[in-house]
Amino acid sequence: MNGTAEPGPSLQKAQILGERTPELSRRELGRWAWRQLTSMRTALLLLLLLALGAVPGSLIPQQGVDPSAVVKFRLSHPSLSPWLDRFQVFSVYSSVWFSAVYLLLTVSLVGCIVPRTAVYVRALRARPPRTPQRLERLPAHASFHTDRSPVDVLDAAYRLLRRRRFRVDVDHSGTGAGGSVRAQKGYSREAGNLIFHTSLLAVLVGVAIGSLWGYRGAVIIAEGNGFANTLTSYDEFASGRLTGSDSLPPFSLQLDNMTADFVTDGPQAGQPSTFRATGKVTAVPGAAAEPFDISVNHPLAVGGTSVFLIGSGYAPEVTVRDGSGNLLASGPVPFLPTDASYVSEGVIKVPEAEPEQLGFEGFFLPTAATGPDGIPVSAFPEAANPALSLFVYTGDLGLDSGQSQSVYTLDKNRLTLLQRSDGEPLRLLLRPGQTARLPNGLGTVTFDGVSEFARLQIAAAPVSWLPLLGLSVALGGLMLSLYVRPRRAWVRARAVEGRTEVEVAVLDRAARAEPTRELDRLVADLRGTGDPA
Repeated sequence: MNGTAEPGPSLQKAQILGERTPELSRRELGRWAWRQLTSMRTALLLLLLLALGAVPGSLIPQQGVDPSAVVKFRLSHPSLSPWLDRFQVFSVYSSVWFSAVYLLLTVSLVGCIVPRTAVYVRALRARPPRTPQRLERLPAHASFHTDRSPVDVLDAAYRLLRRRRFRVDVDHSGTGAGGSVRAQKGYSREAGNLIFHTSLLAVLVGVAIGSLWGYRGAVIIAEGNGFANTLTSYDEFASGRLTGSDSLPPFSLQLDNMTADFVTDGPQAGQPSTFRATGKVTAVPGAAAEPFDISVNHPLAVGGTSVFLIGSGYAPEVTVRDGSGNLLASGPVPFLPTDASYVSEGVIKVPEAEPEQLGFEGFFLPTAATGPDGIPVSAFPEAANPALSLFVYTGDLGLDSGQSQSVYTLDKNRLTLLQRSDGEPLRLLLRPGQTARLPNGLGTVTFDGVSEFARLQIAAAPVSWLPLLGLSVALGGLMLSLYVRPRRAWVRARAVEGRTEVEVAVLDRAARAEPTRELDRLVADLRGTGDPA
């Protein structure tokens, strides 16, 4: 990359004479700013800022990745959250400051690559530099005398250097009394630098395309239920600015079985051992359904969309009837896990209830047990002894207010918690198959059984292969730039008092190089005592 620009002649003169520095014109100021932006120092600084900017995006929940985690963070840190909102920390990767650094780094790389490519093309066609007049001034230099003619020495040097992949030119003196061989290699070092920076630019472009035209969403599907890839079917959805809801691929899937197994003994007891979701997927409407099998790190690919299995949980099957026995609600209701033992929270909303709507809020316990304080807990995450604990609310659920409402929370502003005769909150504790009768003839609640649900993440990132390819190629370019050593060599031969004086010099253009070894080998081969390479 370009270094810091040197001051112009007028500026140097003003500095020497102690005069006031003349003001830069707009054109000169723009040229200076462009040189600063495309310098190596600026690019490294921008790359460092980009890496530092990604740190809060990894430590703090992001709105586009997990909105529910953002809500929990806000509730846990009410004083810190407003400050984080001011700096867009909950949406780091789409924030103004992160985008500005991203764009500046892209422009800096483009401004660096384009001129360096032209310079490299000219250097690639250039011939080795002329032989210096005083080879003995170079750090790696040797000389000797031989009985061979100068022409033979130069021919031998030419063959040796070509064999070692040097680009070689021979300069013969007009009288035939001598001449020199000039050689150079290591042109691929600069190519490695260009490949590295171009690949880094490809990574940035690929990520930008994926962010603008890609999308990501999450959905919870209970066993026996299906999903259609439409915007209204998602629990959480985030898309790029150039992605429309009408551009979503029209696939659908049916979840037949969700399996979650856990370690039963040993130090890892209670840890998940297997997550697996099976069912059928229809790529386009009217096409034949194909079976799928999704597990961790083995997503389902539907066209350019990937479906990942990122979690599981339990969906208690509940039936609610009114006082006359009429069915009000029935089916599995997902409860979200809150800890490693899969104690799960959830709500059940029954807007069809009369005269007032019903709402239930509580916990699902996969393996119910009684804690030391008498409160029900779960002893193991697998559904070995399931129980459902519910509080009952009556009133207005707020579903007709016109405001969106999460299916996993209960708006209690216009609800009343039912109480027992002793004034304590009414808590229902049900086992599978049990039915509880609600007071005041409100109806009954039956815990029919337990289904499992799969939490799926559905994501599409156009040209997702480009960042991966860019990183792979960048690594190769970096290896070239680190291990290829640009090197020059000269051999001069001339007749002196009936013999041939040979001067050999080697110059490495890379820091911390060791040209002495190359010099010794070349001298030994020219003397005829070494093993030609």
